[in-house]
Amino acid sequence: MIIFVTGGARSGKSDFAQDMAEKLKGKRLFLATAQAFDEEMRHRIQEHREDRGDRWDTVEEPIYLGRALRAAAGSYNTILVDCLTLWMSNIIIPPLEKKGFSDEKISEIMDDFFLNINKFDGTIIIVSNEVGMGIVPDNKLARLYRDQLGFLNQKMAGAADEVYALLSGIHVRIK
Repeated sequence: MIIFVTGGARSGKSDFAQDMAEKLKGKRLFLATAQAFDEEMRHRIQEHREDRGDRWDTVEEPIYLGRALRAAAGSYNTILVDCLTLWMSNIIIPPLEKKGFSDEKISEIMDDFFLNINKFDGTIIIVSNEVGMGIVPDNKLARLYRDQLGFLNQKMAGAADEVYALLSGIHVRIK
């Protein structure tokens, strides 16, 4: 089963997804895409780890989610991927010391992810932000990011068995 959870920033997506996953039986994996580039983000990541406690195993993978899913296959009943929003940022906005990925490489990374979520024998819950409901960004990179995340979210919703949108902490099943 593939479950997609989307909504705005601080809408309650991650808490909703985690609560949903914790109601399921079996071993759970939290697949985190966040990277700690500063002290504030390191603190956030640590707080989330402490909140999950020993109820979860955690793997941090900022780019190659498909590879991480393959590695987890057969070991977990539930995987929570949090989140596609940061994953897209990691893919299209490389760290300053690295060159960005080609369009072909981005497609390869994303195709590998979708291939492996479809192969997972259990429940996979995937979280992403809905960023396209605001103003049109004023720069090319921000527009590219918004557009690419929008396309990714559409593909994810199409592949999912269930889709939930969160608004102000309230979830609505839309598929």
